[in-house]
Amino acid sequence: MIRSLMIRSLRARLFVGMTVVIILAGCAGGTFAYFWAFGEAIEMQDSILIQIASLVKGGGFDSGQPLHGVDEDAEVVVIELGTAPRGSPEDRQLFSLQDGLRIAQRAGRPIRVLLRTRPDGSRFAVAQRTAIRDEIAGELALRTLVPIAALVPCLMLITALVIAGSLRPVVRLARDLDSRRADDIRELPAAGTPSELHPFIASINGLLERIKSMLEQQRRFIADAAHELRTPITALSLQAENLEPVPLSAEGRDRLAALRNGMRRTQHLLEQLLALARQDAGLPDTAEPVALDRLAKEVVADLLPEAARRSVDLGFALVEPVLAIGQPVMLGTVMRNLIENAVRFTPGGGHVDIGVYREGSNAVLQIEDTGPGIATGDLDRIFEPFFRGSRPAEDGTGLGLSIVKRIVERLHGSVAIENRSEGDQTGLRATVRLPASDAAALSPCQKQTAR
Repeated sequence: MIRSLMIRSLRARLFVGMTVVIILAGCAGGTFAYFWAFGEAIEMQDSILIQIASLVKGGGFDSGQPLHGVDEDAEVVVIELGTAPRGSPEDRQLFSLQDGLRIAQRAGRPIRVLLRTRPDGSRFAVAQRTAIRDEIAGELALRTLVPIAALVPCLMLITALVIAGSLRPVVRLARDLDSRRADDIRELPAAGTPSELHPFIASINGLLERIKSMLEQQRRFIADAAHELRTPITALSLQAENLEPVPLSAEGRDRLAALRNGMRRTQHLLEQLLALARQDAGLPDTAEPVALDRLAKEVVADLLPEAARRSVDLGFALVEPVLAIGQPVMLGTVMRNLIENAVRFTPGGGHVDIGVYREGSNAVLQIEDTGPGIATGDLDRIFEPFFRGSRPAEDGTGLGLSIVKRIVERLHGSVAIENRSEGDQTGLRATVRLPASDAAALSPCQKQTAR
Protein backbone atom coordinates (compact mmCIF):
# COMPACT_ATOMS: atom_id res chain seq x y z
CA MET A 1 0.00 0.00 0.00
CA ILE A 2 2.81 2.43 0.91
CA ARG A 3 4.55 1.61 -2.35
CA SER A 4 1.35 2.29 -4.26
CA LEU A 5 0.96 5.68 -2.55
CA MET A 6 4.55 6.60 -3.35
CA ILE A 7 4.07 5.69 -7.00
CA ARG A 8 0.95 7.86 -7.21
CA SER A 9 2.62 10.80 -5.47
CA LEU A 10 5.15 12.61 -7.61
CA ARG A 11 6.38 14.50 -4.55
CA ALA A 12 7.05 11.25 -2.66
CA ARG A 13 8.80 9.71 -5.64
CA LEU A 14 11.06 12.74 -6.06
CA PHE A 15 11.82 12.91 -2.34
CA VAL A 16 12.58 9.18 -2.05
CA GLY A 17 14.75 9.29 -5.18
CA MET A 18 16.70 12.36 -4.04
CA THR A 19 17.05 10.91 -0.53
CA VAL A 20 18.53 7.69 -1.91
CA VAL A 21 20.95 9.72 -4.06
CA ILE A 22 21.95 11.89 -1.08
CA ILE A 23 22.50 8.88 1.21
CA LEU A 24 24.51 6.97 -1.40
CA ALA A 25 26.57 10.06 -2.19
CA GLY A 26 27.06 10.64 1.55
CA CYS A 27 28.18 7.04 2.08
CA ALA A 28 30.57 7.17 -0.88
CA GLY A 29 31.90 10.57 0.16
CA GLY A 30 32.17 9.48 3.79
CA THR A 31 34.09 6.32 2.86
CA PHE A 32 36.50 8.28 0.68
CA ALA A 33 36.92 10.96 3.37
CA TYR A 34 37.53 8.35 6.06
CA PHE A 35 40.31 6.53 4.23
CA TRP A 36 41.83 9.79 3.01
CA ALA A 37 41.84 11.24 6.54
CA PHE A 38 43.19 7.95 7.92
CA GLY A 39 46.12 8.04 5.49
CA GLU A 40 46.76 11.71 6.23
CA ALA A 41 46.81 10.97 9.98
CA ILE A 42 49.35 8.18 9.47
CA GLU A 43 51.56 10.49 7.41
CA MET A 44 51.22 13.19 10.07
CA GLN A 45 52.42 10.76 12.74
CA ASP A 46 55.38 9.80 10.51
CA SER A 47 56.18 13.52 10.27
CA ILE A 48 56.07 13.75 14.06
CA LEU A 49 58.55 10.89 14.29
CA ILE A 50 60.84 12.70 11.81
CA GLN A 51 60.59 15.99 13.76
CA ILE A 52 61.34 14.25 17.04
CA ALA A 53 64.33 12.50 15.47
CA SER A 54 65.66 15.84 14.22
CA LEU A 55 65.36 17.33 17.72
CA VAL A 56 67.18 14.49 19.47
CA LYS A 57 69.80 13.85 16.84
CA GLY A 58 72.25 16.22 18.51
CA GLY A 59 71.80 14.80 22.05
CA GLY A 60 71.40 11.48 23.81
CA PHE A 61 68.44 9.91 25.62
CA ASP A 62 68.34 6.86 27.77
CA SER A 63 66.73 3.85 26.17
CA GLY A 64 62.95 3.85 26.66
CA GLN A 65 62.86 7.37 28.08
CA PRO A 66 59.48 9.09 27.38
CA LEU A 67 59.54 12.42 25.55
CA HIS A 68 58.17 15.51 27.25
CA GLY A 69 55.88 17.68 25.10
CA VAL A 70 54.49 14.69 23.21
CA ASP A 71 51.00 13.34 23.94
CA GLU A 72 51.37 10.46 26.40
CA ASP A 73 48.63 8.55 24.57
CA ALA A 74 50.87 8.55 21.48
CA GLU A 75 53.44 6.41 23.35
CA VAL A 76 56.41 7.70 21.33
CA VAL A 77 59.79 6.60 22.75
CA VAL A 78 63.44 7.13 21.78
CA ILE A 79 65.64 4.03 21.80
CA GLU A 80 69.45 4.46 22.00
CA LEU A 81 71.19 1.75 19.95
CA GLY A 82 74.82 2.88 20.44
CA THR A 83 77.66 2.52 17.92
CA ALA A 84 77.51 -1.27 17.75
CA PRO A 85 74.85 -3.91 18.18
CA ARG A 86 74.07 -4.49 21.82
CA GLY A 87 71.35 -5.29 24.27
CA SER A 88 68.36 -7.48 23.54
CA PRO A 89 67.86 -9.36 20.29
CA GLU A 90 65.17 -6.84 19.34
CA ASP A 91 67.64 -3.96 19.79
CA ARG A 92 70.18 -5.84 17.74
CA GLN A 93 67.55 -6.40 15.06
CA LEU A 94 66.78 -2.64 15.06
CA PHE A 95 70.50 -1.83 14.75
CA SER A 96 70.70 -4.02 11.65
CA LEU A 97 68.06 -1.97 9.87
CA GLN A 98 69.00 0.90 7.57
CA ASP A 99 68.18 4.50 8.43
CA GLY A 100 64.62 5.57 7.63
CA LEU A 101 61.05 4.56 8.49
CA ARG A 102 60.58 0.88 9.07
CA ILE A 103 58.11 -1.62 10.54
CA ALA A 104 59.66 -3.77 13.30
CA GLN A 105 58.77 -5.83 16.36
CA ARG A 106 59.32 -4.85 19.98
CA ALA A 107 58.02 -6.70 23.02
CA GLY A 108 56.11 -8.96 20.66
CA ARG A 109 54.10 -6.08 19.14
CA PRO A 110 54.54 -4.30 15.80
CA ILE A 111 55.96 -0.80 15.92
CA ARG A 112 56.65 2.02 13.49
CA VAL A 113 60.28 3.04 13.89
CA LEU A 114 62.49 5.79 12.47
CA LEU A 115 66.24 5.00 12.54
CA ARG A 116 68.93 7.71 12.47
CA THR A 117 72.78 7.77 12.73
CA ARG A 118 74.59 10.63 14.46
CA PRO A 119 77.84 12.10 13.11
CA ASP A 120 79.78 10.21 15.83
CA GLY A 121 78.42 6.90 14.49
CA SER A 122 75.94 6.23 17.29
CA ARG A 123 72.44 5.27 16.25
CA PHE A 124 68.99 5.75 17.78
CA ALA A 125 65.42 4.94 16.92
CA VAL A 126 62.17 6.87 17.49
CA ALA A 127 59.40 4.26 17.88
CA GLN A 128 55.62 4.13 18.22
CA ARG A 129 53.28 1.17 18.49
CA THR A 130 51.36 0.51 15.28
CA ALA A 131 48.12 -0.16 17.19
CA ILE A 132 48.32 3.26 18.86
CA ARG A 133 48.99 4.93 15.50
CA ASP A 134 45.97 3.22 13.92
CA GLU A 135 43.77 4.17 16.89
CA ILE A 136 44.77 7.83 16.68
CA ALA A 137 44.35 7.87 12.90
CA GLY A 138 40.94 6.20 13.19
CA GLU A 139 39.71 8.79 15.71
CA LEU A 140 40.87 11.65 13.51
CA ALA A 141 39.27 10.06 10.44
CA LEU A 142 35.95 9.57 12.24
CA ARG A 143 35.86 13.26 13.13
CA THR A 144 35.90 14.09 9.44
CA LEU A 145 32.64 12.14 9.07
CA VAL A 146 30.74 14.34 11.55
CA PRO A 147 30.14 17.21 9.07
CA ILE A 148 29.01 14.74 6.41
CA ALA A 149 26.64 13.01 8.85
CA ALA A 150 25.19 16.40 9.81
CA LEU A 151 24.99 17.50 6.18
CA VAL A 152 22.87 14.54 5.01
CA PRO A 153 19.68 15.40 7.01
CA CYS A 154 20.15 19.08 6.16
CA LEU A 155 20.29 18.20 2.47
CA MET A 156 17.20 16.01 2.85
CA LEU A 157 15.32 18.91 4.45
CA ILE A 158 16.46 21.32 1.73
CA THR A 159 15.46 18.77 -0.92
CA ALA A 160 11.97 18.46 0.60
CA LEU A 161 11.58 22.26 0.61
CA VAL A 162 12.81 22.58 -2.98
CA ILE A 163 10.45 19.82 -4.17
CA ALA A 164 7.52 21.40 -2.33
CA GLY A 165 8.36 24.79 -3.85
CA SER A 166 8.73 23.30 -7.33
CA LEU A 167 5.36 21.56 -7.12
CA ARG A 168 3.59 24.59 -5.63
CA PRO A 169 2.34 25.77 -9.08
CA VAL A 170 0.71 22.36 -9.58
CA VAL A 171 -0.96 22.60 -6.16
CA ARG A 172 -2.07 26.15 -6.99
CA LEU A 173 -3.63 25.01 -10.27
CA ALA A 174 -5.41 22.14 -8.49
CA ARG A 175 -6.73 24.54 -5.84
CA ASP A 176 -7.92 26.89 -8.57
CA LEU A 177 -9.84 24.09 -10.27
CA ASP A 178 -11.31 22.80 -7.00
CA SER A 179 -12.58 26.25 -5.99
CA ARG A 180 -14.43 26.86 -9.27
CA ARG A 181 -18.12 26.40 -9.74
CA ALA A 182 -19.27 23.52 -11.90
CA ASP A 183 -20.16 25.92 -14.72
CA ASP A 184 -16.91 27.90 -14.54
CA ILE A 185 -14.89 26.71 -17.52
CA ARG A 186 -12.49 29.61 -17.92
CA GLU A 187 -9.02 28.76 -19.17
CA LEU A 188 -6.29 28.00 -16.67
CA PRO A 189 -3.65 30.76 -16.53
CA ALA A 190 -0.17 29.74 -17.69
CA ALA A 191 1.51 32.88 -16.35
CA GLY A 192 3.79 32.24 -13.40
CA THR A 193 3.97 28.50 -13.98
CA PRO A 194 7.07 26.48 -14.99
CA SER A 195 7.50 25.89 -18.70
CA GLU A 196 7.25 22.12 -18.10
CA LEU A 197 3.60 22.60 -17.11
CA HIS A 198 2.64 24.62 -20.19
CA PRO A 199 1.82 21.57 -22.39
CA PHE A 200 -0.28 20.14 -19.58
CA ILE A 201 -2.12 23.44 -19.05
CA ALA A 202 -2.63 23.82 -22.81
CA SER A 203 -4.20 20.34 -22.94
CA ILE A 204 -6.55 21.13 -20.05
CA ASN A 205 -7.51 24.45 -21.64
CA GLY A 206 -8.22 22.65 -24.91
CA LEU A 207 -10.47 20.20 -23.04
CA LEU A 208 -12.26 23.08 -21.28
CA GLU A 209 -12.80 24.80 -24.61
CA ARG A 210 -14.34 21.64 -26.07
CA ILE A 211 -16.58 21.25 -23.03
CA LYS A 212 -17.60 24.90 -23.33
CA SER A 213 -18.50 24.41 -26.99
CA MET A 214 -20.49 21.28 -26.18
CA LEU A 215 -22.39 23.00 -23.37
CA GLU A 216 -23.13 25.96 -25.60
CA GLN A 217 -24.55 23.64 -28.26
CA GLN A 218 -26.62 21.88 -25.61
CA ARG A 219 -27.90 25.19 -24.24
CA ARG A 220 -28.87 26.42 -27.71
CA PHE A 221 -30.62 23.15 -28.45
CA ILE A 222 -32.65 23.31 -25.21
CA ALA A 223 -33.53 26.97 -25.74
CA ASP A 224 -34.46 26.47 -29.41
CA ALA A 225 -36.49 23.36 -28.65
CA ALA A 226 -38.34 25.09 -25.81
CA HIS A 227 -39.08 28.11 -28.00
CA GLU A 228 -40.28 25.93 -30.86
CA LEU A 229 -42.55 23.92 -28.59
CA ARG A 230 -44.11 26.90 -26.83
CA THR A 231 -46.12 27.97 -29.87
CA PRO A 232 -47.90 24.64 -30.53
CA ILE A 233 -48.46 24.08 -26.80
CA THR A 234 -49.99 27.55 -26.49
CA ALA A 235 -52.19 26.85 -29.52
CA LEU A 236 -53.33 23.54 -28.02
CA SER A 237 -54.10 25.25 -24.71
CA LEU A 238 -56.28 27.81 -26.52
CA GLN A 239 -58.09 25.06 -28.39
CA ALA A 240 -58.71 23.24 -25.13
CA GLU A 241 -60.11 26.42 -23.57
CA ASN A 242 -62.37 26.89 -26.61
CA LEU A 243 -63.86 23.47 -25.87
CA GLU A 244 -64.92 24.59 -22.39
CA PRO A 245 -68.33 26.02 -23.46
CA VAL A 246 -69.01 23.11 -25.81
CA PRO A 247 -71.46 20.57 -24.34
CA LEU A 248 -69.56 17.33 -23.68
CA SER A 249 -70.30 14.09 -21.96
CA ALA A 250 -68.87 13.38 -18.50
CA GLU A 251 -66.22 11.14 -20.02
CA GLY A 252 -65.33 13.87 -22.53
CA ARG A 253 -65.04 16.42 -19.72
CA ASP A 254 -62.65 14.12 -17.83
CA ARG A 255 -60.50 13.64 -20.90
CA LEU A 256 -60.48 17.40 -21.57
CA ALA A 257 -59.38 18.06 -17.96
CA ALA A 258 -56.58 15.50 -18.29
CA LEU A 259 -55.52 17.12 -21.57
CA ARG A 260 -55.42 20.58 -20.01
CA ASN A 261 -53.42 19.30 -17.01
CA GLY A 262 -50.94 17.63 -19.33
CA MET A 263 -50.50 20.79 -21.40
CA ARG A 264 -50.10 22.86 -18.23
CA ARG A 265 -47.33 20.55 -17.02
CA THR A 266 -45.67 20.66 -20.44
CA GLN A 267 -45.85 24.46 -20.50
CA HIS A 268 -44.32 24.58 -17.03
CA LEU A 269 -41.52 22.27 -18.20
CA LEU A 270 -40.81 24.52 -21.17
CA GLU A 271 -40.67 27.59 -18.93
CA GLN A 272 -38.21 25.81 -16.63
CA LEU A 273 -36.09 24.71 -19.59
CA LEU A 274 -35.95 28.29 -20.85
CA ALA A 275 -35.00 29.53 -17.39
CA LEU A 276 -32.28 26.88 -17.21
CA ALA A 277 -30.98 27.92 -20.64
CA ARG A 278 -30.87 31.56 -19.54
CA GLN A 279 -28.83 30.61 -16.48
CA ASP A 280 -26.44 28.53 -18.56
CA ALA A 281 -26.01 31.52 -20.88
CA GLY A 282 -24.87 33.56 -17.88
CA LEU A 283 -26.22 36.57 -16.06
CA PRO A 284 -25.38 40.17 -16.94
CA ASP A 285 -22.62 41.68 -14.87
CA THR A 286 -24.88 44.49 -13.61
CA ALA A 287 -26.31 43.73 -10.17
CA GLU A 288 -28.46 46.08 -8.14
CA PRO A 289 -29.94 46.26 -4.66
CA VAL A 290 -33.28 44.51 -4.53
CA ALA A 291 -35.84 44.90 -1.75
CA LEU A 292 -36.13 41.25 -0.82
CA ASP A 293 -39.13 41.77 1.47
CA ARG A 294 -41.16 43.58 -1.21
CA LEU A 295 -40.28 40.99 -3.83
CA ALA A 296 -41.28 38.17 -1.48
CA LYS A 297 -44.67 39.80 -0.83
CA GLU A 298 -45.31 40.06 -4.58
CA VAL A 299 -44.44 36.40 -5.17
CA VAL A 300 -46.59 35.28 -2.22
CA ALA A 301 -49.50 37.36 -3.51
CA ASP A 302 -49.23 35.61 -6.89
CA LEU A 303 -49.20 32.15 -5.28
CA LEU A 304 -51.96 32.73 -2.73
CA PRO A 305 -54.76 31.49 -5.05
CA GLU A 306 -52.90 28.23 -5.68
CA ALA A 307 -52.26 27.82 -1.92
CA ALA A 308 -55.94 28.49 -1.16
CA ARG A 309 -56.99 25.93 -3.77
CA ARG A 310 -54.83 23.34 -2.00
CA SER A 311 -55.99 24.44 1.50
CA VAL A 312 -52.44 25.42 2.43
CA ASP A 313 -51.85 28.34 4.81
CA LEU A 314 -49.22 30.50 3.04
CA GLY A 315 -47.84 33.50 4.89
CA PHE A 316 -44.91 35.22 6.58
CA ALA A 317 -43.46 34.15 9.93
CA LEU A 318 -40.98 37.04 9.85
CA VAL A 319 -40.46 39.84 7.37
CA GLU A 320 -37.97 42.66 7.75
CA PRO A 321 -36.88 45.34 5.27
CA VAL A 322 -33.67 44.06 3.74
CA LEU A 323 -31.80 44.71 0.51
CA ALA A 324 -29.95 41.99 -1.39
CA ILE A 325 -27.48 42.42 -4.22
CA GLY A 326 -28.91 40.73 -7.31
CA GLN A 327 -31.48 41.10 -10.07
CA PRO A 328 -35.24 41.27 -9.47
CA VAL A 329 -36.14 38.78 -12.20
CA MET A 330 -33.63 36.18 -11.07
CA LEU A 331 -34.42 36.60 -7.37
CA GLY A 332 -38.12 36.36 -8.22
CA THR A 333 -37.42 33.06 -9.99
CA VAL A 334 -35.63 31.76 -6.90
CA MET A 335 -38.52 32.72 -4.60
CA ARG A 336 -41.21 31.42 -6.93
CA ASN A 337 -39.56 28.03 -7.41
CA LEU A 338 -38.95 27.49 -3.68
CA ILE A 339 -42.35 28.72 -2.48
CA GLU A 340 -44.17 26.91 -5.30
CA ASN A 341 -42.41 23.66 -4.38
CA ALA A 342 -43.34 24.13 -0.72
CA VAL A 343 -47.00 24.75 -1.58
CA ARG A 344 -47.12 21.82 -4.00
CA PHE A 345 -45.69 19.27 -1.55
CA THR A 346 -47.56 20.45 1.56
CA PRO A 347 -50.73 18.45 2.20
CA GLY A 348 -54.07 20.15 2.74
CA GLY A 349 -54.39 21.75 6.16
CA GLY A 350 -50.64 22.35 6.36
CA HIS A 351 -48.84 25.65 6.26
CA VAL A 352 -45.86 27.30 4.57
CA ASP A 353 -44.01 29.95 6.58
CA ILE A 354 -41.68 32.45 4.94
CA GLY A 355 -39.00 34.50 6.67
CA VAL A 356 -37.09 37.44 5.20
CA TYR A 357 -34.47 39.06 7.42
CA ARG A 358 -30.87 40.18 7.65
CA GLU A 359 -28.17 38.11 9.35
CA GLY A 360 -24.79 39.84 9.54
CA SER A 361 -23.69 40.69 6.01
CA ASN A 362 -26.30 38.38 4.43
CA ALA A 363 -29.88 38.81 3.38
CA VAL A 364 -31.73 35.60 4.28
CA LEU A 365 -34.80 34.02 2.71
CA GLN A 366 -36.13 31.04 4.66
CA ILE A 367 -39.09 28.86 3.68
CA GLU A 368 -40.49 26.15 5.96
CA ASP A 369 -43.32 23.77 5.16
CA THR A 370 -45.14 20.92 6.86
CA GLY A 371 -44.78 18.49 4.01
CA PRO A 372 -43.25 14.99 4.04
CA GLY A 373 -39.69 16.29 3.54
CA ILE A 374 -37.08 14.61 1.39
CA ALA A 375 -35.61 11.15 1.77
CA THR A 376 -32.20 11.36 3.45
CA GLY A 377 -30.51 9.57 0.56
CA ASP A 378 -31.90 12.15 -1.89
CA LEU A 379 -30.58 15.29 -0.15
CA ASP A 380 -27.18 15.08 -1.83
CA ARG A 381 -28.77 14.93 -5.30
CA ILE A 382 -31.67 17.31 -4.87
CA PHE A 383 -29.98 20.07 -6.89
CA GLU A 384 -29.24 17.86 -9.89
CA PRO A 385 -31.21 18.72 -13.07
CA PHE A 386 -34.30 16.52 -13.65
CA PHE A 387 -33.88 14.74 -10.30
CA ARG A 388 -37.30 14.37 -8.65
CA GLY A 389 -36.37 12.19 -5.69
CA SER A 390 -37.08 8.57 -4.93
CA ARG A 391 -40.69 9.25 -3.87
CA PRO A 392 -42.17 12.04 -5.99
CA ALA A 393 -45.65 12.91 -4.75
CA GLU A 394 -46.45 15.61 -7.31
CA ASP A 395 -45.89 16.15 -10.99
CA GLY A 396 -42.78 18.25 -11.52
CA THR A 397 -39.90 18.79 -13.89
CA GLY A 398 -37.01 18.28 -11.47
CA LEU A 399 -35.45 21.55 -12.68
CA GLY A 400 -36.69 24.08 -10.11
CA LEU A 401 -34.05 23.50 -7.43
CA SER A 402 -31.28 23.19 -10.03
CA ILE A 403 -32.22 26.63 -11.38
CA VAL A 404 -32.34 28.03 -7.84
CA LYS A 405 -28.85 26.78 -7.05
CA ARG A 406 -27.36 28.16 -10.27
CA ILE A 407 -28.88 31.61 -9.75
CA VAL A 408 -27.84 31.80 -6.09
CA GLU A 409 -24.26 30.71 -6.82
CA ARG A 410 -23.96 33.26 -9.62
CA LEU A 411 -25.02 35.91 -7.12
CA HIS A 412 -22.27 34.69 -4.73
CA GLY A 413 -24.80 33.30 -2.27
CA SER A 414 -25.66 29.88 -0.88
CA VAL A 415 -28.74 27.68 -0.65
CA ALA A 416 -29.37 24.81 1.77
CA ILE A 417 -32.20 22.28 1.89
CA GLU A 418 -32.74 20.26 5.07
CA ASN A 419 -35.43 18.20 6.73
CA ARG A 420 -36.83 19.58 9.96
CA SER A 421 -38.60 17.89 12.84
CA GLU A 422 -40.31 19.83 15.65
CA GLY A 423 -42.26 17.58 17.98
CA ASP A 424 -44.78 15.60 15.95
CA GLN A 425 -44.47 18.01 13.01
CA THR A 426 -42.11 17.38 10.12
CA GLY A 427 -41.30 19.28 6.98
CA LEU A 428 -38.62 20.87 4.86
CA ARG A 429 -36.56 24.02 5.36
CA ALA A 430 -34.96 25.93 2.48
CA THR A 431 -32.51 28.70 3.39
CA VAL A 432 -31.05 31.13 0.86
CA ARG A 433 -28.29 33.53 1.87
CA LEU A 434 -27.33 36.41 -0.43
CA PRO A 435 -24.91 39.33 -0.03
CA ALA A 436 -26.84 42.13 1.66
CA SER A 437 -26.70 45.76 0.57
CA ASP A 438 -26.41 48.65 3.00
CA ALA A 439 -29.03 51.26 2.10
CA ALA A 440 -26.87 54.03 3.54
CA ALA A 441 -24.11 53.17 1.07
CA LEU A 442 -26.38 53.25 -2.01
CA SER A 443 -26.48 55.98 -4.57
CA PRO A 444 -29.80 57.83 -5.09
CA CYS A 445 -30.31 55.95 -8.37
CA GLN A 446 -29.77 52.60 -6.66
CA LYS A 447 -32.14 53.54 -3.81
CA GLN A 448 -34.83 54.38 -6.34
CA THR A 449 -34.26 51.03 -8.05
CA ALA A 450 -34.50 49.21 -4.70
CA ARG A 451 -37.84 50.86 -4.04
